[in-house]
Amino acid sequence: MTAQEPEQQPSGPAQPAGAQQGTPQVPGPSPVAGLAAGYAAKAGLHRTHDGRVDVLRSAGGVQGIAESIVPGLVFLVAFTITRELTLSLVAALASAAVFTVVRLMQRRPLTQALAGVVGVGISAWLANTTGKAEDFYLPGFFTNAAYILAMVISIAVKWPVAGLLFGFIRNEGVEWRKNPDRVRAYRLGTWIIVAVLALRLIVQVPLYLMGTDGLAALATTRLIMGAPLYILGVWVAWLVTRPAAAEPEAGADQTA
Repeated sequence: MTAQEPEQQPSGPAQPAGAQQGTPQVPGPSPVAGLAAGYAAKAGLHRTHDGRVDVLRSAGGVQGIAESIVPGLVFLVAFTITRELTLSLVAALASAAVFTVVRLMQRRPLTQALAGVVGVGISAWLANTTGKAEDFYLPGFFTNAAYILAMVISIAVKWPVAGLLFGFIRNEGVEWRKNPDRVRAYRLGTWIIVAVLALRLIVQVPLYLMGTDGLAALATTRLIMGAPLYILGVWVAWLVTRPAAAEPEAGADQTA
């Protein structure tokens, strides 16, 4: 995907000598635009060859989604069957480690798999320390809250996260900030992602507070509201932030 070309100026009489000094130069990539692209890359956002967001790949692909779902599912199944917290935590950690080994065999980047192992390790340590199985899911609440706070701040300072991510995908860079309509659209897109994250807390925190009685429902909603809900939220945010179709210029179809 190549960057958009600047609009062509209408043809006219030749410029006199020396007029080139006043010709605007095409600016190179700004440092802020580079930061936006880097942020999008670090956020795992990818685009297709035709300039659209690749939602499935951005969620880590099928393998990445499995890496985020399987450890929690293994923990739930093991604990439901055995009621042994330590054994269930070990099983969850083992399943996360398996994905790391698979990536090593595939010679693929280990970042996501290692992050998953660390996340599962922290969750397992917390649950083992407190002796409460539901605490396995507690760190996720803090992660969601941190993302919500960061996105709300980005909206408040008029650098909405959706603009930084989707602007990179659409080759807008950060030029969208000069257009109030685009800023409003990206603020709305960011609010949609915030709503997805907030919905997770609204649904899951009460189940967590129920203790062991709510564990099965908590784990189930955690699976449903994980990658699938994320994909849906990003897709909706992408759709509502689409630029308006450019209107043909007056007289463009007229012949000389």
